[in-house]
Amino acid sequence: MKAVVFKNSGLPLSIEEIEDPVPSPTDMVIKVCACGICGTDLHWSEINNEESGFRDIHPGAVMGHEFSGEIVEIGKDVTNNWKIGERVCAMPQIGCAKCSNCRAGRPHRCDKALNRATPGNPGAYSEFVRIGAQETFRLPDSVTFQEGALVEPLAVGLHAVKRAKITAGDNVLIVGGGPVGLSVAVWCKFFGARHIIVSDLIADRAEKAGDFGATGFVDASVSNVPETYEKIVGSPPSIIFDAVGIAGSMQLSIDYISNYGKVVVVGLCMVSDRFEPATAVVKEVEIIFCFCYEHADFQMTLEMLAQERIEVKGLVTASVGFEQFPEAFERLKQPSNQIKVMLKPH
Repeated sequence: MKAVVFKNSGLPLSIEEIEDPVPSPTDMVIKVCACGICGTDLHWSEINNEESGFRDIHPGAVMGHEFSGEIVEIGKDVTNNWKIGERVCAMPQIGCAKCSNCRAGRPHRCDKALNRATPGNPGAYSEFVRIGAQETFRLPDSVTFQEGALVEPLAVGLHAVKRAKITAGDNVLIVGGGPVGLSVAVWCKFFGARHIIVSDLIADRAEKAGDFGATGFVDASVSNVPETYEKIVGSPPSIIFDAVGIAGSMQLSIDYISNYGKVVVVGLCMVSDRFEPATAVVKEVEIIFCFCYEHADFQMTLEMLAQERIEVKGLVTASVGFEQFPEAFERLKQPSNQIKVMLKPH
């Protein structure tokens, strides 16, 4: 099959032919119909393994973990009445399906979990991809393949907002207007936050946050973020989501937050970082870290999409085929007004 292959940090991705995936008895294979480019993959492809505080990525790896598609092959022990041709999305990890974490809907915590872009488990920047039956969800008829591929980043936002314990009337600042930041905005609105302000260094992207639940925005390239926030809201934020995921962004959020506030770190920084504990201590800041999501987050996201209770139209700003994909991937490493760019393999 055709796939987009990582060669090495600093080199563009390559379109190559690799072996078709084969399902184990409890897995399935889907034809990929949409797969989003994630900021984690962008960062991952740029750093050397020795610089990373995250998993290594090896030459020959195939990334891609935000996807949807159609079932084309089913393992012999798969249950739940799955059928060839069904439209699905899936959690990117394949767990053992037996341990306490898998049973609790947290396959990323499974000791035997297979992650994307690891040896033997290519991701969905490809024509076909193997998925775990237990981690798979049927797409409701009203949910498109592109929306199905948005479930993963939307579930990230939902998990972060749940971790923050948003209540009606909370005043929120989201640092970073990329897909994760906008997913957080979607769910902050859903759970009743009063003010939802998004800051970004790209004015067009910050302003577009209003389409996804934000009540205001700050162009961080020309404005002082905390001063502008207070002019809009009348007080400092009580909850800040760091949705940037680069060194220094957590400290920035600590600097911005009010006394006794919460800083929720949802952007995944994969290199070493430093922060000043004294600032957080004096303010008595609660720092909350978020990683991934649970089975219930995927399920709720799908249900809310089907009921049109969350607004995601406009999150996908471009769709490309294989030939255009490496260039589109590289362009996203530079500041732009793109939000979510998707591969359309077929």
